Amino acid sequence: MTSVSVLHKAGIAASLAASRVFSGLGGEDIAALATICSTRALKKNEVLFREGEKAEGFFVIQSGQISIQRTKPDGRTQIIHVFGPGDSFAEAALATVDVYPANAVALKSSQVILVRKEPLLELLGRCPQLSVHILASMSAHLRLLMQSIHDMKSRQIEHRLAAWLLKQAGARTVVTLEVSKKVLAGQLGVTGETLSRTFARLRELGAISVVKKRIQIAGRARLEEIAGGGA
Repeated sequence: MTSVSVLHKAGIAASLAASRVFSGLGGEDIAALATICSTRALKKNEVLFREGEKAEGFFVIQSGQISIQRTKPDGRTQIIHVFGPGDSFAEAALATVDVYPANAVALKSSQVILVRKEPLLELLGRCPQLSVHILASMSAHLRLLMQSIHDMKSRQIEHRLAAWLLKQAGARTVVTLEVSKKVLAGQLGVTGETLSRTFARLRELGAISVVKKRIQIAGRARLEEIAGGGA
């Protein structure tokens, strides 16, 4: 293996170890996984896969953002979820799913790792202990993801948007929108008009101020109250 290949695999291994789905695995397990992975670079708006295409495996994002979406009968795009660095998606390909159930589109320049289905299943067959480790890690990851999606979809939009802003901000006081409001609206499960009204409502409540794509958290305590279900 050339030095370039070694560095490439080392980069893949580092990204796998840092990902949420494989964070519980040890160094040897990660190194074994890296040998069956490949990477792909995507330009903004480039399609990674389309609904109905044969499932090659699942993906871990090294950089950028990937939107999982479907086209409704009326032609509108329904955004199911937006994933970022460290996230994984399309894990259902490892089970009985032969084709991808939705489209995956890069929202910005991105790089993803493809964890190939067939080589992974062969690897798990040869290494039962690795299989146990991966299944435990993926199960915990998927439970957290499904709970997160459930929480986002079941709460009122004001609460969802407030919680999303707090998550994006962390300890910072400014959030810069890295996706369009249309994409964010789809991610939160509402129309663009509803999202705009909700931003206006949060401004009226003194929780935020908005200048183009920069959102200033003007009242963190108020925003936390709204995120928790307060009016």
